[in-house]
Amino acid sequence: MSDLQKKNAGEAAAQYVEAGMVVGLGTGSTAAWFVKALAARNLPDLRCVPTSERTADLARELGLTLSTLEDTPRIDLTVDGADEIGPGLALIKGGGAALLREKLVWEASARCICIADAAKVVPALGTFPLPIEVVAFGHKTTANRIADVLADHDIASPARVREAERGLIRTDGGNLIYDAACKLIAEPTRLASDLKSLTGVVEHGLFLDLTDLAVIGTDEGVYTINP
Repeated sequence: MSDLQKKNAGEAAAQYVEAGMVVGLGTGSTAAWFVKALAARNLPDLRCVPTSERTADLARELGLTLSTLEDTPRIDLTVDGADEIGPGLALIKGGGAALLREKLVWEASARCICIADAAKVVPALGTFPLPIEVVAFGHKTTANRIADVLADHDIASPARVREAERGLIRTDGGNLIYDAACKLIAEPTRLASDLKSLTGVVEHGLFLDLTDLAVIGTDEGVYTINP
């Protein structure tokens, strides 16, 4: 079952944390298992930098000591989930609408471990819609620019703004999320560069060359993938 696999991955990743570390805490259902397992270890002198308010609330409730990137700009280890894990540990992230804060924490980290259930490992990126975080002001014109970039990458479907019953989904930073149904991302590096160059795009969910290790949960335990 997926929940068991997520639990196994989160608990296994908690064993990589040592006393005195500054630890980045990811966002999402798998990351939540890691946060719970980390708190249960009761390691001394840990400082934790959460990637979302949701994760911060969970960590605080479990008694973990929280910090910020401003106070601890160098992070020893970040553990976070992914929506897809492709070749070379290229990732799609952002299903939890925390991709900007996640990437800021990842890029400040000496080491990053991705945790996921086995279904997240794919032969090529793109089946999971690619999240793109945009500034709310003028977001429809930004969406037009995104569509042009996607078309240049032979991705026909336009990106769609993420909504819920209460209206447009907003990130902790007040931005909006557009999801691009790419189906196949043939050139992740070029797409990442092209999207990041657009005015109005804050960040995208392609996490490339950032993952040092993936811990994949199965029903029986875990296995690891190196880049």
